[in-house]
Amino acid sequence: MRRGLVTATVLVATAAMGCGAGEEDVIVDHGPAPTPYSGPLYVPMKAMDGDSQEAVLSESGAAGRALECDGEIHSGGFGAEWGRGEGGSTPEEGLKLYFAIEQPDGPTTGYRRERREDDRVLYSFDVDGRTKVAIVVAKDQKNRPGWGPETGASCDPAERPAAFTDSKEYEIWTGRDGKRVATTTLSSHAGAEHCDWQNVHFLGMGRGAHHRQYVRDPQGVLESELLTAPYDGDVRMPGGAHDTGYRFKGWRLWLTDDRKTAYVRTPDGVEAWPLLRQSLGCK
Repeated sequence: MRRGLVTATVLVATAAMGCGAGEEDVIVDHGPAPTPYSGPLYVPMKAMDGDSQEAVLSESGAAGRALECDGEIHSGGFGAEWGRGEGGSTPEEGLKLYFAIEQPDGPTTGYRRERREDDRVLYSFDVDGRTKVAIVVAKDQKNRPGWGPETGASCDPAERPAAFTDSKEYEIWTGRDGKRVATTTLSSHAGAEHCDWQNVHFLGMGRGAHHRQYVRDPQGVLESELLTAPYDGDVRMPGGAHDTGYRFKGWRLWLTDDRKTAYVRTPDGVEAWPLLRQSLGCK
């Protein structure tokens, strides 16, 4: 799969371990879906540059069309190839092969076998009766002998159950209405330990050309030239700042109209998180 998911060839012995998929029931509901997908299980896929919704739909085929997202599709793509003897002997083994090959950041258990049509099966992970992750597995396709993943797609992590996202490294913010905010609108995360950034915190807003990334760096780990200003852990809230309504635990996000600094109100005061001059990632 594309869009940040791993592409690799893997032996079925690895798939049997399931990267965690075998620890619990992969399929939990064999009953009919509340709102079953009625479109074709095969839609031609085409790789496209960029991360627009058009590009994601083009690459995720039927899986992208089977989703029932509240917002935009978060990710999707078509699968890797594998050799003879590496595919599954059943559709469910093909689903487990998806988890082994792609190692997705989404759930690996709790799926519904929503529909079968000839040599394709659609599996869905539902939240309140709506499909948030969709995976199409197919049998004996070109360079993919046996059962294995053809396409997969998912809604934003904020649309997954809180019990799932809370068990991962996601930090899902809420809006003024208390509803969870899409990670493409606002997201935050601690820095990677293997880059010695564990005491740094990143806050991202928007996506693509409109993406902005702010940073909390109380120990001055990052090089100063990467920042538009120094981090300050104790400031007075500027008169022109306004409460965005975004909340994460004890943090409240305030912004000025120029959005050059993120002001985070905490139980202890107000912190000024400077804007990064360019998006930064740890490799």
